[in-house]
Amino acid sequence: MRKFLLALSASLCLALPAPAQESAAPAPSETTIAAPALTGLAAVIAGNAEAIARPSRQTIGPVVAAIVAAGEGAPGFLAAWADKRLGQRKSDGAIFVVEKQGADYALSDPVSGALAGTAAKAEIAEIKPNSGVRGLIAGALVQFQLSDPDPAQRRAALEALAREGGAEHLAPLAAAISGESDPVIRAQKERLLGLLTIRFGATPAARVAAIEGFGADMGLDFRAALNPIRATARAAFDGAPAGNVAKELRPGQGGFTAEEAYALLVAQGLAPKRLTRADLRAALEAHVENGAVGGVPLAALDDPAKRDAAYTALEAAGAVPAAATDDEVANAVAAHRYAEIYAEPEAAVTTAAAAALQSVSLKVDAMQGIDLGLDALSLASIYFLAAIGLAITFGVMGVINMAHGEFITMGAYTGYVVQLWIHDYTASILVALPLAFAVTFTAGVAMERLVIRHLYKRPLETLLATFGISIALQQLFKNIFGTQARPLTAPDWLDGAWVLNDIVGISYIRIAIFVLALVFLGLYLFVMKRTRLGLEVRAVTQNPSMAASMGINPDRINMLAFGLGSGIAGIAGVAIGLFAKVTSELGSDYIVQSFMTVVVGGVGNIWGTLAGATLVGFLQKGIEALNPSNTLAAQTYMILFIIIFIQFRPRGIIALKGRAAGD
Repeated sequence: MRKFLLALSASLCLALPAPAQESAAPAPSETTIAAPALTGLAAVIAGNAEAIARPSRQTIGPVVAAIVAAGEGAPGFLAAWADKRLGQRKSDGAIFVVEKQGADYALSDPVSGALAGTAAKAEIAEIKPNSGVRGLIAGALVQFQLSDPDPAQRRAALEALAREGGAEHLAPLAAAISGESDPVIRAQKERLLGLLTIRFGATPAARVAAIEGFGADMGLDFRAALNPIRATARAAFDGAPAGNVAKELRPGQGGFTAEEAYALLVAQGLAPKRLTRADLRAALEAHVENGAVGGVPLAALDDPAKRDAAYTALEAAGAVPAAATDDEVANAVAAHRYAEIYAEPEAAVTTAAAAALQSVSLKVDAMQGIDLGLDALSLASIYFLAAIGLAITFGVMGVINMAHGEFITMGAYTGYVVQLWIHDYTASILVALPLAFAVTFTAGVAMERLVIRHLYKRPLETLLATFGISIALQQLFKNIFGTQARPLTAPDWLDGAWVLNDIVGISYIRIAIFVLALVFLGLYLFVMKRTRLGLEVRAVTQNPSMAASMGINPDRINMLAFGLGSGIAGIAGVAIGLFAKVTSELGSDYIVQSFMTVVVGGVGNIWGTLAGATLVGFLQKGIEALNPSNTLAAQTYMILFIIIFIQFRPRGIIALKGRAAGD
C-alpha cells in the first residue's frame, strides 16, 4: 500500500506544472481552448492581410479573385476596401472595417460586420488603395451588383463592365440575364454580353456568332469592339509569313519602303543596326594601318563599295561593332518577307469582323448623309427665317436694306432684356417674340419714315444710307450692352437633341427654328394672299400710280410693309440668339446669306426665297463636309458658285412672271 501511495503521489506531481511555470503561463481559457480555424472569407483576408494593406494593381488580382470566390461577405468587404474604409491593426496585422470616432477608430469585423471594439488612431494604419486597384475592385464587385435589387446598382454595374469587363465576367453576366425583370436593363445586359463575347468568348465559333448577332448595328460600342480585332502590326519573317496574315508587303510597293522594311528587321533582331556615314567615317579613320584600312588602300576609299568592304573586313576581325552597310542592308531586305499580321490570331474572327465592319460602314455612310441633310435643312431654315423680312423689304419693295442684320440683332437683344426681368425661360420667350416684333416694327417704321421714303427708286443712295445706319446701330448696341456676348437662354424643354442613333441627331432648338420658319411661311402667305394689306402691298408693288388711283395710299403701304419685314427680322433675332452668341455683330453674320437667299431664289417671290435658302444651306453644308477644317474657304467657294449660278440664271430659281418681272 505504501508503494502504491508513493507512486500515486509521484504521478500527480508530474501531472501538475511547476510553481514558477504556473505563474508565467497564460490563463487556462487562452491555452487550453483552441481557437476555431478560420474559413471562407476570413481565412482569405487573414492569409493576404499584407497584400490587402499594401495593394498593387500588378499583383493584387489573384487576391481579389480569391475574395470573390470566398462568397458570403465578399461584396461588403470589397465595397469597404474600395471606399477606403479598411484599416490594419499594427500590433497583429489584423484587418478591420474602421470608422472615425473622435480620437479613436471604431472597429468592425470585415466579414460579419460585428463590432470589435475601438483602437487609438496610432494603432491603426488606414488602407488606401490607388485608382488602379479600386478599378479592379469595382470590376470584381460588378458580378454581385448585377443581381442587386436596386435597378440603379444594376445599371452602375453594367456601366462598370462596359469599361472594365473581362472574360471572368461572362458567366456572371449570362447568369444575371434570366432573372432580370426590367426589360430595358435586360436588353442592356444582353447587348453587353454580346460585346464581351466578341472580345473574350471561349471559342472562335462563339465570338463569330456574337459578331453576326449584331448584324449591321451602328452602335459605337459595337464598332469599338470590332476595331481592335482588325488591328494589324507589321512583321518581318525569314520565310513565309506566319500567323493571321492580313496582307503581305513588298518593299518599294504600296507605300512600304525599304527603309521601313529594314527598320522592322532591326527591331526584331533579324539584322544589325544600320551603319551611318558618320560612324563609317569614324571607324575607318580609327583603324588606318600602313596606309590601308581592313586591307583596302586609302586611295581606294573614295569608292563607296570599297569603304563598305573595308568596314566589313574590320567587322570580321572584331575591330568594330556589327553594323550593316548599304549593300548588306539591301541584301537583308531582299532575304526576308514582310506582312501585316492581325493582332487577333483567329482568322474566322477577323473575317467576320471585316464583313460586319463593311456592312456597318455602308449604313454609317447612309446615316451620315441623313445627318448632313438634317444639318443642311436646319441651316436652310435659319437662313429662310432671317431672309423672310428681307424678302419683303428687298424682294417686294425693292429697297436694299443693309441694316436688316441689325434688326435681327435688335430682336436678339430684346430677348436678352426680357430674360433679365422674367426668369422663367419659357415665359420670357413667349413674351420676347411679340415684343421683339413690336420693337423692330417700330424701328423699321421710323427708318422708313425718316430715311427710306426719300430714297425710293434710288438704289445706290439707299444702299449707302442703310449701310451707315447699320454701322451706327452696331455702335449703339456696343454702347448699351458692351462688347461681350450676352446670354439668351433656351427653356429646358429645348435643351438636348432628337437622336435617332449614334450618328443622326439634331438639337431641339434647331427643330423649333424649322417649325418657326414654316409658321412664318404660312403667315406670310396668309397676309399676302388673304388680307387687304397683302392685296394693297401687291398692288403698290406692281403699279403704284394705278393703286393710288384706286384709293390706296402708297406711302402708308410702303411704311407698313417695311415695318412688317423689320418686325419679322426681330423675331428671327430671338430665334437665332437661342443658339448663337448675342453680340453687336450678330446680324452681320447673316446679312450676306440673307441677300444671297433672296437673290438666288428669285426676287419678289416667297417660294423663291424658300428655294434659295434651301440651296444656300445645302450648298454650304456640302462644301463644309468636303473641307471641314476650313469653314471660311467653304463660304468662299459657296459665294463663287452663286456668282456663277447667277450668270446663267440672273432672275433666280423661281423668276417672277408678268408685268412685275419687267420692273
